[in-house]
Amino acid sequence: MFDASQAGRGSNLKFGTFAGVFTPSILTIFGVIMFMRANYVVGQAGIINAVAILLLCQFITLLTTLSVGAIATNMPIKGGGAYFMVSRVLGAEFGGAIGITLFLAQVVSISFYLLGFAEAATKSFKFLEPYFLYTGLAAATVLFLIARVGADWAIRTQYVIMAILFSSIFVYLAGASRSFSSEQFATNLYSANCPMGGSNFWALFAIYFPSVTGFIAGINMSGDLETPGESMVKGTLYALLVATTVYFLQIIFFGGGFARAELINTPYKVMLNNALFGAEFMVIAGVYAATLSSALGRFVGAPRVLQAIARDEIIPFLKPFARGYGENDEPRAALYFCGVSTLILLWLGGDGSGGVFLNHVAAVMGMFFLFTFGLLNLAAFIEAYSANPSFRPRFKFFHWSLALLGFIGSFGSAMLIDYQTASIALFILFALVFYLRKRKLAISFGDARRGFLYSRIRDNLFILKQFEDDIRNWRPSIITLSGNPSSRETLVTYSVWLNAGRGLVILANILIGKLADLNRQRLFACEQLNGFLDEKNIQAFSQVVVADDVPAGVRTILQGSAYGPLRPNLFICGWMGDSRDPVKYASYLREATYLNVSQILVCDRGLPDPQKSKRIDIWWRGQKNGPLMILMAHLLSHNWEWGNSRIVLKRVIQNEDGLEQSKKALEELIDFARVDAEPEVVVCGGNFADTLHKSSGDADCVFIGFELPESGREEDWFDNYEKLLQGLPTALLVHSTDARDYLAHD
Repeated sequence: MFDASQAGRGSNLKFGTFAGVFTPSILTIFGVIMFMRANYVVGQAGIINAVAILLLCQFITLLTTLSVGAIATNMPIKGGGAYFMVSRVLGAEFGGAIGITLFLAQVVSISFYLLGFAEAATKSFKFLEPYFLYTGLAAATVLFLIARVGADWAIRTQYVIMAILFSSIFVYLAGASRSFSSEQFATNLYSANCPMGGSNFWALFAIYFPSVTGFIAGINMSGDLETPGESMVKGTLYALLVATTVYFLQIIFFGGGFARAELINTPYKVMLNNALFGAEFMVIAGVYAATLSSALGRFVGAPRVLQAIARDEIIPFLKPFARGYGENDEPRAALYFCGVSTLILLWLGGDGSGGVFLNHVAAVMGMFFLFTFGLLNLAAFIEAYSANPSFRPRFKFFHWSLALLGFIGSFGSAMLIDYQTASIALFILFALVFYLRKRKLAISFGDARRGFLYSRIRDNLFILKQFEDDIRNWRPSIITLSGNPSSRETLVTYSVWLNAGRGLVILANILIGKLADLNRQRLFACEQLNGFLDEKNIQAFSQVVVADDVPAGVRTILQGSAYGPLRPNLFICGWMGDSRDPVKYASYLREATYLNVSQILVCDRGLPDPQKSKRIDIWWRGQKNGPLMILMAHLLSHNWEWGNSRIVLKRVIQNEDGLEQSKKALEELIDFARVDAEPEVVVCGGNFADTLHKSSGDADCVFIGFELPESGREEDWFDNYEKLLQGLPTALLVHSTDARDYLAHD
């Protein structure tokens, strides 16, 4: 197992806000789209809609940045960026899924940046046209070697690239401003074929949005930052402010300076032709800088995401990528994987044969950026909305409603851009979540899901408390006196079956003695119960109490579990069998009755054969216990182990004179109860016990009603029921304390 002390160890060389966040973010934001596609969007959309697209893109990234600020200033941040934050809030499954997809999306984006560089280089230098693929491969090799030397050298290289890029931006913006006119501005203000909210609007949004996803590059550097919580927020906000300003000026200057047809047909050439002082070479250098800086940013950030995932041991085969090298903890193994993957993708897309396939892959991968933003917002929303006392972010410009809006905006934009591609990406994401959940990860990051669920349960309990406890909404809330459940598997199994996934089951154990003497034993009993539940995959809770005797223990369990509207309504225990202490046995059944909790006593004769069709017999002997027995039999039959079972509702009469009338009454009762059952009238002229054994001896489960004995009659009561139960399969004795009509329609 990987040394936990190494997880997220991070670099000894820590970067500040400018070097570690602003620089990689702004250089990845200012990508090839700014040069090749931004003017096209202005021409197609018009100035008003282009500004709307820009503001919508930046609004989503701003909301995401605010969410990042809330999360990052509320916990120690280590390596992994968005993956680390999502996994520590939404859990390992969602974190692992978004981490893997985000890593793959960044690897794919490297190849596309380099393809963009190769295209620009071959157009600028005609002699390179036959070597398109090799130009991309050469650029990939150089960037890989820079990243291989270390993040510090990559950042230094990015300083040079940034100087070139900002010079290029100044040259083309200043050049465009000289052509600005109010008449041209008014002409390009609107676009007839791009109404707000129309399909063309979202198609242009899809073209523009990848330009702002680059801010994730700075967040990916979280493990290499001196003060990650502060730097990620400040650096990203500064980058967004600068990027928004530049893109806004580009929309205004080019929209107000050039004809619509020129912007649409020659979006890049219009920059070259109108560069300040005729410095076309600076614009060309800017394209090179934009593509190379974006690719280098991904080369530095993506391996750190993979390293963080590997260190959390979410997926075993990723373990080799966990190791860090050198004093700066460089993720070399992950970098090698990125390098090889990039070369393969370039080979697929760079020779013209695999370009279409690669475009489809990129479309899906692009959606993962939006889903990453969405889950970052969701994580912040859960942290804030759950109102955990531990959520005390130092970043104050945040509210849960903004995070919710960011989540809706991210996922909604993905669907509006291309719902088919978004659906594919979403399917992949949830398939990974399902895979990781099936692995039953033993990892716990202390994520915020528990707090969120606690908050929702608390609020819903108070809401539930306002509703009247009517029979229509009755659900089984079962306390089962299981003791050591391993020796009472039939009792536990029937408790779970009778619940049928509709209510709650609590397995309880009573230790007789003093708490001071039995505290260690109580803890062991708790572990034993929980271990049994985990081993058998039973959805139930556990409770162990120490009491002076069993009746006192039952009283403690039933009263201690009465949690608002979830108070227990069924007490299940085993038939006392050979213990033969009817007085004590009846006494703790009375404790349940006093608390208005119905009882089911399980006479254990083993579990039925799972292979054969089964029959459930219910002996109707009146309205007192009958409705609850029918409802319990109905729930029992809704377990897959009891699939295709028959429920037979039986009634005893003294002679055949009332046979037809009694059968009709049973049919009406079944119809009223709305259960799938068969009526059967049994004529009994003699001993009921003999009739019971003869009629139900071959059943798989038998329901019989019972009443508690009067004080002093416990021995007779026990003997009578012991005779009834002899020769029967597993039988359930049912006592309804409130005589409610559980079959009523309302």
